[in-house]
Amino acid sequence: MTTKTRHWSDDVFAEMKAREISTVATIPDGGLTQLLNMVVADKNMRLVTLSTEEEGIGVATGQWLGGKRAMIAMQSSGVGNCINALGIPVTMRAPCLMLVTMRGQWGEFNPWQVPMGQATRTVLEAVGVRCFPVEHADEIGETFAAAADIAFHGRLSAAVLVSQRVIGAKGFGQK
Repeated sequence: MTTKTRHWSDDVFAEMKAREISTVATIPDGGLTQLLNMVVADKNMRLVTLSTEEEGIGVATGQWLGGKRAMIAMQSSGVGNCINALGIPVTMRAPCLMLVTMRGQWGEFNPWQVPMGQATRTVLEAVGVRCFPVEHADEIGETFAAAADIAFHGRLSAAVLVSQRVIGAKGFGQK
């Protein structure tokens, strides 16, 4: 008898559905693959593939202004691209919910990933984003729910930072 273990993406997806998030803007990342595949498979959700992460800020803000809920899913290396654009949801009093898979932490092989990976939380908090770091897979769903609620109810920016320890360290040749 085999038992299928529940992946953290299942928990996040359930919380997305409960909060009626209909659009996910992303630059695809290996750590997000399972979640993004669930979004694509859901006929009531839309996946928007971006050419650069800051476009996601405009997508999320525009969706809110149009009466819909959206989120951005990205890797920590893309956070630096978003800093200036994060002024848009603040100005519009719109929520900006981000799910960020971290790099530059646990067992990182690529030295280029380390500076932004180490600075992600500090940089986001410096521009007013509420950060919710998660170190354990079984806490991601409830943390995502709390971040989504504070973002949507308070019209604030919030980011769930999923530790590289959860996602796993990558090596050359891996996605």
